[in-house]
Amino acid sequence: MRINTAYEGALGDYFADNATDGPYNAHTDRPAMFALAGDVSGLRVLDIGCGAGHYITELRARGAAEVVGVEGSATLLGHARDRIGDDAVALHHHDLEEPLDFLPDGSFDLAVMALVHHHLEARRQLLAELHRVLRPGGTLLVSTVHPTADWVWHGGSYFDEDRVETRFGDSGTTNSHRRMTMQTFLGELLDAGSALERFVEPRATEAARRVDEVRYLKTLQTPFFVAVRMRRN
Repeated sequence: MRINTAYEGALGDYFADNATDGPYNAHTDRPAMFALAGDVSGLRVLDIGCGAGHYITELRARGAAEVVGVEGSATLLGHARDRIGDDAVALHHHDLEEPLDFLPDGSFDLAVMALVHHHLEARRQLLAELHRVLRPGGTLLVSTVHPTADWVWHGGSYFDEDRVETRFGDSGTTNSHRRMTMQTFLGELLDAGSALERFVEPRATEAARRVDEVRYLKTLQTPFFVAVRMRRN
């Protein structure tokens, strides 16, 4: 039976609000990913698991020629449409466990998959699809939960690769994701036909201290996320 990991209903609403200025999404993950992206001017970009549209709005502000979003949650897609406020941006409601058949080969310069990878079961299939839709030499950016963080939070062995439930702050909601070792994470990316260019373990920026000093300090002690820049061969 497929596990539904889309952030629907109250969970989607909580995430959309929290990701705007929260210490983890806004001030840890996104700064690291945009640093890896570099200059996006004139690029055609695919945002996989585009959530509430935070990446899309920033990519457009930074000069991307076109940004296409794909998201499995109807709740988050509604927030993305409201945030972007431009019908010219293509947003697709699509289950990321299924192939991206509606996207043509070699049609993007850059693909961004932020904090999505660990939720999925059909990860190798999705990575193969991203390899297909990227042009030769195109860039793939991926961020995910750091294996060490999962080990600290959920215990057991570092090498456990089970599904775990994570509580979202004070929202009262939970969602599941797949634990994986760094070897599994990087191995799947490399097996899909991309070369690793950069690897970072981001810590929160100073802006996070203003939002939540306790959580800001946590990111200085335990690596919450890992982010990579891959080059399509």
